[in-house]
Amino acid sequence: MHGVRVVLVSTYELGHQPVHLAVPAGELRRRGHDVVCVDLAVDDWSPSVLDGADRLGVSVPMHTATRLANDLLRTVPSTLPTCAYGLYAGVGSLAQRRIAGEYLDELVAWVEEGGDGTTVSLRRNAIGLPARDLLPGLDRYARVALAPDDMRLVGALEASRGCAAQCRHCPVPTVYGGRTRNPSVDEVVADVAQLVELGARHLTFADPDFLSGPHHARRVVDAVHATFPSLTFDITTKVELILRHAEVWPTFADAGLLFVTSAVECVDDRVLQLLDKGHTAADASAAVHLLRSHGIELRPSLLPFTPWTTRRSLLDLIEFVVAHDLAGNVDPVHWSIRLLLPDGSLLLQVPEMQEHLTGYDPAMLGHQWRSADPAMDALHASVAAVVEAGGDLADVCRIVGAPAPPSTLTPADERPHLTESWFCCAEPTTAQRSVLSAS
Repeated sequence: MHGVRVVLVSTYELGHQPVHLAVPAGELRRRGHDVVCVDLAVDDWSPSVLDGADRLGVSVPMHTATRLANDLLRTVPSTLPTCAYGLYAGVGSLAQRRIAGEYLDELVAWVEEGGDGTTVSLRRNAIGLPARDLLPGLDRYARVALAPDDMRLVGALEASRGCAAQCRHCPVPTVYGGRTRNPSVDEVVADVAQLVELGARHLTFADPDFLSGPHHARRVVDAVHATFPSLTFDITTKVELILRHAEVWPTFADAGLLFVTSAVECVDDRVLQLLDKGHTAADASAAVHLLRSHGIELRPSLLPFTPWTTRRSLLDLIEFVVAHDLAGNVDPVHWSIRLLLPDGSLLLQVPEMQEHLTGYDPAMLGHQWRSADPAMDALHASVAAVVEAGGDLADVCRIVGAPAPPSTLTPADERPHLTESWFCCAEPTTAQRSVLSAS
């Protein structure tokens, strides 16, 4: 089947120009198809974009995106073939065809041949140059702020997919099972070149874990820096890998690394063990100091609300953030993150989880649970409400009963950061969902 008109939609990719539109759009266009890309993170939805469409593909790389994608799919005529592709495709998408994992070849086959059902693919796909010209410009997306008067355009890309770790609360192992898939270094550099041409001065490597393949990661950093020495960048990696690969940080710092996002989650060692995080609270502290010794900031992602959270453990997390001068490194949304349990979550196999489960909620895309202390569920609702309304750590401290943060902490605008403040594991905001409801 040739000359298919395909509409590809992204709902959310952490404030970045969506990689998971650019990659399939490039391949489909090379095969002669007519591709239209829509990003609902920056544009309102217009149903007229589906006029004349033969296929609708929706990118679902994360929880927030999938919730929003289902809002869209509920409005689409049942006669239009639909496909959800990405990490979350198999955990509650309303699309007729669902492709998780290495989706590209399967997505092309669906465009050209049709079909329905769910597929999890780990087959290695040859990925050509992403079609960035079909997307909104980089100036429509998050910037990296080095100072209030130094805001740089950001290009997001992937140097690897999947993850070698098996953290029980993460959706990646349920699809990739500890495996990774890497594009070639030349492919990465070619995509960086077109991002630079579009104005990017900073790169976000959107890999689940940049150091899952440390040798590949080093080759990517060396090649990109050799070709574009003025670029800065940020990565995501585990606390344990920050410590295990201590030798990379001087080189990465020299190549322009500004900050590392790392899933600290909490500072309760028992909970970290249940999550199989591979680090302790002491390790997280060591990682902060190691990175800072090379001029690199750690930006923690947090998981403050689990079935085992107590008020004391929440206070301990706040104290850790304050003691390590990380308040300016933590976007307030992280204080509201509640454990997600999508279908297939490895945590569903943990005996300590069983007593807290209350059933699966398809609208919420996950198995629901209650805290061991019911007061913590009410506390979470209060924190989530104040964060969505624009509250900060001081507001969280007031609700939780922690001392107000000291005025000596480094403010957020003095630390390098991305201007996107939401997070992939957060529930969609009212404003995000209103894009579709208004249409």
